[in-house]
Amino acid sequence: MDDATVVVTGASRGIGKQVTRAVAAAGGHAVGCARDADALDVGELTGDGGTVTAVRADVRDELDVEHLMERATKVGGAIDGVVANAGVYHGTPGETPLPEESYAAFDDHMRTNARGVFVTIREAVPHLAGDARVVVPTGAVARNGMPGYGSYAISKAAAEAVVRGFAADIDAAVGAVDPGNVGTDLSGEGGRDPADVAEMVLWALTEAPPNELDGAVLDWGDYRRSNR
Repeated sequence: MDDATVVVTGASRGIGKQVTRAVAAAGGHAVGCARDADALDVGELTGDGGTVTAVRADVRDELDVEHLMERATKVGGAIDGVVANAGVYHGTPGETPLPEESYAAFDDHMRTNARGVFVTIREAVPHLAGDARVVVPTGAVARNGMPGYGSYAISKAAAEAVVRGFAADIDAAVGAVDPGNVGTDLSGEGGRDPADVAEMVLWALTEAPPNELDGAVLDWGDYRRSNR
C-alpha cells in the first residue's frame, strides 16, 4: 500500500483486526482504534510486519473520533483510506426478533452501527487525501427482511444510507462491502474467515474501480470476479 495511511475502527477483533493487520502487511500505516484500549495489542496487529498505531476511541463519541483522525494525520499524513468497521450486536444473531427488542439495544445498535459510521466518515472528511476511499462493511440483513435480526438489521440499513449520502456529497469514493456470512464473535460461528474478508476490504481500498465502489454495495461475487 506504499505507506498509505488507513484508519480502521473496531480494530481489536474480527474483521477490523484482520484488516488492520492486512493493511500493515501490505506496506501501509494502519491506525486502528477500539473503545477498549487494553484490547488493542499492537504486537498481534503487526504479526505480519508493517506499521500500526493503536488509538483508544469509541465511535459513539465524536470527540474521540475527532482525536483519532487528528492522530492519524499527525503520524501518517493525509488519510488515504477509512474502514468504518466498528459495530455491536446485542443478543444472539438470528434470535433477536424486533417485537422483543429492548429500547436500550435499539438505541445502542443505532448509535454504534449507524451514527458511528456517520461520525467516522464526517470526522475523516477534512483529513482525506484527494484519492481517498472509505469502506463500510455491511451484510444482507441491511437489505433483506430476515427474521431474528431486529434492530441490528435496521442499523445496518441506516449505515448503508449513510454511505450513499456521503458518496453523493463528497469527492472521495465511499462504498460498502458485503462479504456474506463471516465467522466472528459478533455474527457467530461459521462463515468466511475474517482474514479472507480483510483481503476483500483491501481490494476495495486499492483495486476496485472507484466508480463502481462509490455509493454502492460490492459483494463477494464482485470481489471474486475481479480476481479471476
